[in-house]
Amino acid sequence: MEGPLTAVSSDAGSRLRGSRCADCAVATYPADPACPRCGGPAEPVVLSGTGTLWTWTVQRYAPKSPPYVPPGAGFAPFTVGYVELAQGVRVLAVLDIRPEDAEIGMPMTIATGDGVPRATGAAV
Repeated sequence: MEGPLTAVSSDAGSRLRGSRCADCAVATYPADPACPRCGGPAEPVVLSGTGTLWTWTVQRYAPKSPPYVPPGAGFAPFTVGYVELAQGVRVLAVLDIRPEDAEIGMPMTIATGDGVPRATGAAV
C-alpha cells in the first residue's frame, strides 16, 4: 500500500544513519555527536535495514505543515509505528502496510524516505 509520502528507494543509500557511543556502545537515531547515556563521543554508523514492529497506530489527522505536504487528493489516514532495530534503537516510521496487517513483533524493513523513515513488512 502506498502511503501519503513518496516511497523509498531500495538501494544502499537509503539506509538510516545513526551514531554509536565510543565508550558505552549505545546507538541512537538520528545521529548525535554525544552519547545520551554517558555523554561520551559518538561516531557515525549505518543502522540495520531490518527490525521488528514495536508498536503502531493510525494517523487520522493531517500533521502540521511544514514538513508535511498533503497530496493533491487531500489527506488520507496512514499507519505509523516504532520499528526496533538490532542495535536496540526504536525508530518512528511511516508504515507502508494496511492497519489490519500490522502486528506487534512482525519483521519489518526500514529505510530513509521523503523526510521521514519508511518501513514495510519483511518477507519471513
